[in-house]
Amino acid sequence: MVFIWQFAGPARTGLTPPPRRGHGRHMSDFVYSPPDTPLRIIHRDADVLVLDKPAGLLSVPGRGEERADSLQSRVLAAFPEALLVHRLDLDTSGVIVFALSAAAQKSLGQQFEARQTRKVYLARLWGHLQPEKGQVDLPLTVDWPNRPRQHVNHETGKPAVTDWRVMRLAADGTTRVRLFPKTGRTHQLRVHMMALGHPILGDPLYAEGPAREFDRLMLHADSLRFRHPQTGVMQTYSAPCPF
Repeated sequence: MVFIWQFAGPARTGLTPPPRRGHGRHMSDFVYSPPDTPLRIIHRDADVLVLDKPAGLLSVPGRGEERADSLQSRVLAAFPEALLVHRLDLDTSGVIVFALSAAAQKSLGQQFEARQTRKVYLARLWGHLQPEKGQVDLPLTVDWPNRPRQHVNHETGKPAVTDWRVMRLAADGTTRVRLFPKTGRTHQLRVHMMALGHPILGDPLYAEGPAREFDRLMLHADSLRFRHPQTGVMQTYSAPCPF
């Protein structure tokens, strides 16, 4: 069954958020301050390199020298042969895979394109999400006047589908959920949760008011399952959730 709601503002909750460094992000005054942490290698073999990306670090370099630091640049400093396969949002932490050969990059890229990988995310949402499980099927496209924001557009949007399963309804009025993206659109999970009326806590782009006032985006790439490009064996890698 598919459950779809239109966002009408943050759900009511008794949660008192911790103080946040600064206020909501505006791209014009956004200052990039990536965490100074070593590479967290989950797995490495001759073909793939699986890492745990910290929140606040770009997956690839941005525009300008001040945004040159990224997970990709750090990986290349240690593994010059590494090749990009996919990305995680700046504010999202968790599992990401790089290829260590052109053949591995092609294999992994084809798996992502054909939706043969399985990605699971953990998130904390504002308010109590009900029912216990469901699916959001809302097409997404870029919100050009407000880039990099995305939005729902039934005329020009690309298909975007997300399944959810509630893990816990917390006493503080928030919800911990598992999210299963069936497609890989930009900001898909963030926009879909906002559309349900339960934005992800700490989201600088899509949450408003108290729901935004957290130290980080409460979204973590918990696990990634793919077929090993050399052996053909399905493998699953996970990273501990920091929140």
